[in-house]
Amino acid sequence: MHTPPFRLAKPPRLKLSSDELAGAGLGPADPCCTPAKVSLPTARRRARLAELDGQLHCSIIGTCLSTHELRKLVPKFTGLNSRDASDLEIHHSAVELAIDGGAGAKALHKLLDEHYAAAIRRFDKAADDVELLKLWDEALKSGDIPPAYWALMTHPYATLYVRRRAFGELHMLSHLVGAANRADIRRLVALETENAELKEKAERQQSRLQQLSMQRDASIAALNQQIAQLTALATRQPPTDPADLEAEISRLRDKLADTNQRMALHTSRREAAEQRALQEQDAALALRKSRDQALALLELVQSECDALERATVDAAHSHGAGTQQASLDSVRGKRIVYVGGRPGSNAALKRLVGAAGGDFVVHDGGVEDRKGLLAAALPGADIVVFPVDCVAHDSMNTLKKVCERHQIDYYPLRTASVASFVELVERLRAGQLAQLGNPPPSAFCLRHG
Repeated sequence: MHTPPFRLAKPPRLKLSSDELAGAGLGPADPCCTPAKVSLPTARRRARLAELDGQLHCSIIGTCLSTHELRKLVPKFTGLNSRDASDLEIHHSAVELAIDGGAGAKALHKLLDEHYAAAIRRFDKAADDVELLKLWDEALKSGDIPPAYWALMTHPYATLYVRRRAFGELHMLSHLVGAANRADIRRLVALETENAELKEKAERQQSRLQQLSMQRDASIAALNQQIAQLTALATRQPPTDPADLEAEISRLRDKLADTNQRMALHTSRREAAEQRALQEQDAALALRKSRDQALALLELVQSECDALERATVDAAHSHGAGTQQASLDSVRGKRIVYVGGRPGSNAALKRLVGAAGGDFVVHDGGVEDRKGLLAAALPGADIVVFPVDCVAHDSMNTLKKVCERHQIDYYPLRTASVASFVELVERLRAGQLAQLGNPPPSAFCLRHG
């Protein structure tokens, strides 16, 4: 999509001089992240969704409401089909409903208030815009952003500066998290789609097996009833004429042969159904295993996202306080050797560790750097890290041998992303990192092994 479905906001024109703007701490706004002038309600009450600026509706609906919830609500007020419409069309229609301010906007406002009633009560305790920003900063640190964003945007003390700041921080945070985990999200969505398709197929086959079982039971009951009727008829009226007796025996033999044939057919069908049931059980076990793997991957990706978000927020607050200290304080004074990876993420990691006061040494595993330098770079390191998805096997074997020889701790990373590294550093507590380094003298000789 080359053009957004909404008009980009322009900087608000305040009737203040440049000296007054500087004294208030308000500079020229960034047109990318600043909404237009907001028409505030005159009374001290929470703002309605339709009363907010039109450029805020996209961020509020996209952040605070899921696509599943919108698919159930938007078709009630528009001509869209909830099954055929794409996620983007559903989102655009929801934004248009919010801008129109009719019954659709009221329904969206009611749904948001019901979902985030607890956050609204918590933010109602704020007596001015300063306390409101403190509550917003706490929500950024904890990662609980959607409830706080809706409660802040509709708060009576939410000024233009407060809303502009929250909008800009949410805008940049979405760029950061999306760029770090785009590949993982694609794989997760594919696994969820495959999981849903396999589950639906298993349900259809289970229903078919149940129908076949019911038909088999009905056929057996009908055959048993016919046998009982024939037995009762033969007992009640025995034929006396030998010719009639032979004809009755022949008829009964034909019926018995037909019954045996039908029983054989139903038996084969039953055996085939049992075999299909066993196959479906195996498929269900494989589906459960795939689902468990997808859930484990989702939990790992979520932990990496949370670690990266906390590191980014802490670094942003530290920079805003006038210091150059990064959020990864536990790596201060430590020498970290990173083997493998990609140039872009390696450069970002080097800046991050350097800002925290650590020494970050990168060896690409033999792509451009000579592999002979790897063994010389590892001694003296406090910790060795390598991504399993972007490192040569022989380089990985070499660094494991050298680390075991010099008693250096090494840790594999799931991917070569910044999020995986930040999650590892956060998982390793400060006390554990403090114990790294200064290992006991090695029992191996560098020359003789």
